[in-house]
Amino acid sequence: MQSNLVMLKIAKGAPLETLSGIQNSDPRAYGRFVDPGHGRDAAYLLIHPTNNFMNHYLVEPLARRGRAVLAMNTRYSGSDSMLVMERAIQDLGAGMRFLREQGFKKIVLIGNSGGGSLTAFYQQQAERLTITDTPDGNPIDLKPEDLPPADQLAILAAHCGRAATLTDSLDPAAIDENDPNLSNDSLDMYSGTNAPPYDRDWLETYRAEQKARNERLTQKALRLIETSPSGDDAFVVYRTKADPRTLDLTIDPSDRKAGAIWGDAGTINRQANGLGRFCTARSFLSQWSLRLTRAHGPRCIADTTVPILNMGFTADQAVFPANVAEWAAAAGDRCESHTVRGAGHYPQDKPVLVEEIAETLVGWGG
Repeated sequence: MQSNLVMLKIAKGAPLETLSGIQNSDPRAYGRFVDPGHGRDAAYLLIHPTNNFMNHYLVEPLARRGRAVLAMNTRYSGSDSMLVMERAIQDLGAGMRFLREQGFKKIVLIGNSGGGSLTAFYQQQAERLTITDTPDGNPIDLKPEDLPPADQLAILAAHCGRAATLTDSLDPAAIDENDPNLSNDSLDMYSGTNAPPYDRDWLETYRAEQKARNERLTQKALRLIETSPSGDDAFVVYRTKADPRTLDLTIDPSDRKAGAIWGDAGTINRQANGLGRFCTARSFLSQWSLRLTRAHGPRCIADTTVPILNMGFTADQAVFPANVAEWAAAAGDRCESHTVRGAGHYPQDKPVLVEEIAETLVGWGG
């Protein structure tokens, strides 16, 4: 079984949002390619916008089943502070080209967690390229040859997109984007007056105010881009772990435990390294803006034509049944669904379930 690090050249003229002069002059993404040597019928590609998937829990199980696997990073590995989704699909295209050059007849894209919206966005543009700029108005020169389409797409415990996830988690009680301590207690899900199970009328107002806050942040980012001498600026978003589903298990019920995958949700809501905490105005529009992001997974999936496998984990504390259902509805008749009972968002602590996931992928994808 061959396992090696591959360096994937990104198309020339593709600027990197990085401090590395080497990367600017010679842009590369990196990946781990595992090839059991059982032919060129099918290969699987794993990717996430910012996480390092080279050690993903599915690499070895898929390889043991005779499938070649490319687990790769984008240029934004380890930090989403400057993530531009339109650049991330360009990086994914480098991995797709690599596998096509190896002679694989079929490529199955696996969109796990945040990789779901990235792979869906990629496939949408690979089938019909429409993008000529980024949401802040900067031109981007993508070519069809930069984005070879996949043959099948597996959505695995995937939220609907970074903007949708942030919006579901924005704390609407935060009333001043410059002072995280100013608060509207009537909208604070962690206050003593509001407690699970949450009142459904209150919850409806809460969700509407979360969307309104995302729109205010979008407008702030647009103003910064318009007024900044550099055309961009640093951007901080406070209090971003306030999804009532984390504490109220009667909302979108599943087998999950109360709390977040990172620990106590109320603590995480205020932590310095919370969801979407640091970025640039340009990056906010591309990945976190509910109105302007193009990388909403189900909407992108609806524009594709390939077969879809949609896998939900019943004990997932980060992706909820409503998210899984939204993917299925968008894919329609092309969708095959599979539920992994008892799996959390990171199921590698349950080897039997990892084997079930791998077996399902191979049985469906070939």
